[in-house]
Order: sequence, then C-alpha cells, then structure tokens
Amino acid sequence: MLNDTTRTRFSGRMIAIASVAAIAALGLAGCQDNTATTGSGTSGKVGVALIVKTTTNPYFIAMEDAAKAAAAKDGVSLTLAAGKKDGDATTQIQAIEDSISRGDKGILITPTDNTVNAAIAKARKAGLFVIALDTAPDPASAVDITFATDNRAAGVAIGKWTAGQLNGKKAVIGLVDLFSTQVASVDYDRDQGFLTGMGIALGDPNKNGDEAPTGKYTGGVGGDYQIVGNQPSNGDEADGRTAMETELSKNPNINVVYAINEPAAFGAYEALKAAGKEKTTLLVAIDGGCTGVKEVTQGIIGATSQQYPSKMAQLGMAAIVKLAKTGKKPSTTPGLGFFNTGSQLITDKPVTGLTSITSAAGAQSCWGN
Repeated sequence: MLNDTTRTRFSGRMIAIASVAAIAALGLAGCQDNTATTGSGTSGKVGVALIVKTTTNPYFIAMEDAAKAAAAKDGVSLTLAAGKKDGDATTQIQAIEDSISRGDKGILITPTDNTVNAAIAKARKAGLFVIALDTAPDPASAVDITFATDNRAAGVAIGKWTAGQLNGKKAVIGLVDLFSTQVASVDYDRDQGFLTGMGIALGDPNKNGDEAPTGKYTGGVGGDYQIVGNQPSNGDEADGRTAMETELSKNPNINVVYAINEPAAFGAYEALKAAGKEKTTLLVAIDGGCTGVKEVTQGIIGATSQQYPSKMAQLGMAAIVKLAKTGKKPSTTPGLGFFNTGSQLITDKPVTGLTSITSAAGAQSCWGN
C-alpha cells in the first residue's frame, strides 16, 4: 500500500521586474500567465489533476498508474492527489483549489461524496473541464461528464448470480455498504442493484436500507429473504471485518453477504471464517481487481463484477488532451447520463442464462490491463 500523504505539486509563476529594459519580458510573463489559466502551464504542457478517494485501495492505485502512463505518452503535466481515507472530502476539496490555482486544463476526480460539488462548480466556473471517474456525483450535471462502470448493472449481475445459486433456499442477507452517514452514488447503486438482481422490491432506489426487512425474492426460482442490516465498511478490509462481525452478532444465520468492494469483502470473509461460516455463505462483491479475481479462484468470493479503472483514467486523460488540442468534448453513452466503461461478471460457478467469465479469464483483464 502507498501512504496516505496527499501528493500535489505546485508550479510557480514568472514575476517580471518593472524597468524600462524589462518591458518586453514583462509582456511575455503576462502571456505565460494567460496560458496557464487555460491549462497549459508555464511549461507549455496541458495540466491535469487526478484526485482519487484514497491510495490505500489498489483500485485507485491502478487508476493513478494508468494516468501516469497516459501523461508520459501525451506530454501532460499531471498532478496526483488523494484523500487520506475513503470519505475524506476535505483533502479532495483542497486538491481542487490547488488545481484551479495552477491553471490546469482539467480535473479527473473520483468524488468522495456530494460535499465536493461546490468546489467542482468553482473549478468549472474558472474554466477547468471536470471529469468524474468511477463515481458519478449527484446530480450528474455537477461535472462535465463521468467515465464509470454502470454500478447498478454491476450490482444486478451479482444479485442474479446469488439468487441463482440459492436455488430457492432462504436468503439471510448481510449488506456491507460503503458509508452510513455520507451519500455516494456508487454506494446506493451497487447495493440497490444487488437487491434488484435478487428480485427484492426496493423502497427509494437511491437510498440504502429502506427496503422491507423480510419478504420474497423473485430471482432464480424465488424464495424467502431476511435482511439482517446494512453496515458501513468505508471500502476498507478492517472496517469490512468489523461490519460483518456486527451483522453476525445480530444474526449468526447469515448465508448471503454483499460487499461494496473486494477489500471490504475480504474483511467480511475473515469474520465469517472466524465464526466458522465461510463455507456456508455466498459472498459477492464488485471490483474484479487482480487480488479479488484470485479470491474467486480460491473460493473466498463466489462472484464479483469486474470493472476497469485503468480504462476510466486512460479515457479521461485522452478526453482532456483532445479538448485542449481540438476543443471537442467527449459524449456520454447513448441512453445513459455517463460514459459506460463496462463490467463483466467473474465466477467459477456459472448460473444458466447469466453471462459470465471464469476467474482465469478475469485474471487477464483485471484493472483493465
């Protein structure tokens, strides 16, 4: 893991000394400042900031690596920044302010929650092109465009897989979500997508935890369900374990666990294993990272929806470079309010009628490599 220190670089501005002999140099310095405000910087390179949620998650490390490779290829001046942990809006807001001050052309951001919207609006007003990666803000119009997985569809896929595996057996469900007090579209889209795939009626489709705690699921051959509860994990392994321990203390008969991502899923697995429940519980997640796919191979995770953070970063970088050079802006996927970078169900226990690939195949495309 990388440390959580926010990584930002500050570029200086030329200051001309007023004298009769330096008038021409002063004019040149003024031109360079104007160039910087359009995102080219004093080096003449396009300036881009990549601001991710955290670098304790390999998902965002993969995103950074892809952005760095794209920057080197296209001669982009790239600045990296990250929250100290998932949910750290303060650091993201400061990184946006820094990007405005540098005169970057654009920002790529995985917004931690809606509290960063005001800073994004300020950046756009200053002329920066802002692209959300992975997590669409609410409203989606808060940014210029989002490059992301269709998180609800990814959730639906693992929900359908779970219902198919149950084959009518009662589902006692523990939901390991992202947050408890903050609201992020990636959180409710995945959770609510999973329940939709299970065939469980939703309350507010953009809110976790308001569905009926008991009832019938209609996925697969159908059956009874009970939702034990929703616990936050912050997308973190240790917090995922704590979340699962809390749910098991409420009901030790849990046999289905949904987790927001694979670090949280592995934490949940550790709690299940300590309770002797790991072999009798269906555990599903979303990410499809290299470690997560390996955990599918090992039977730790039953199924995961693979997404492609490297592709998100590559497309985002290319979009800002193209905008800087041609003025042409990227477009959303037809029928969606964002550009869908795709997902794929990974499992070694396929369900009839549900498209999936094996973990061996998934290992060839983890992180979008």
